[in-house]
Amino acid sequence: MTLVNEVRGTMHFLQQENSRLSEENDYLQSEVVRLRLILRNLGALQEIATHINARTDVMQLLDRILQASLESIGAEDGSLLLQDPETNELVFVVVRGAVREQLTGHRIPPGEGIAGYVAETRQPIIIANAQLDQRFSPRVDLAFNFKTRSVLASPIIHGSDLKGVIQVLNKRNRQEFNDTDMMILNLVAQLAGDAIARAELFSEEA
Repeated sequence: MTLVNEVRGTMHFLQQENSRLSEENDYLQSEVVRLRLILRNLGALQEIATHINARTDVMQLLDRILQASLESIGAEDGSLLLQDPETNELVFVVVRGAVREQLTGHRIPPGEGIAGYVAETRQPIIIANAQLDQRFSPRVDLAFNFKTRSVLASPIIHGSDLKGVIQVLNKRNRQEFNDTDMMILNLVAQLAGDAIARAELFSEEA
């Protein structure tokens, strides 16, 4: 009887281990697919950013940059805000997601909300639950009937100049943003900063 129990126990363990390995294999395969998407997106963005000229539609380029970051990270909504050098306000110049049309052009005062915090500190940030974070301002959510759950934001900097902030919201399937997502967004923010600086240079020469 003891031998039968041991065999059953061994069989049960092997079944569990086989199930675990199968799930791990599925996860690794999905990660490979995601990494390929990330590399393709970043490569395409770098190619575009280095070939900016006087005819480049900068807003369209920034929109592509934001869309690529959402696809790579797996977030539902996002925005790219530029700093108005005269008022230091942050302006939503490119928005993706549920409130795209309503939010574009909206301004937030210096230092307000998570984007304002990132602009002031010049440091990226991950917030798992925005509604419980004291740096979060509900003003935009209330104005546009939106619900911010989680936030990943990074400053857009070129040299020593702050250009703005890029943020992605509400990761799909209610997952949490992680350090890999942060690395991706930081790279995207760097590409955005380079693109904006190049566009400004062509604008000054015109």
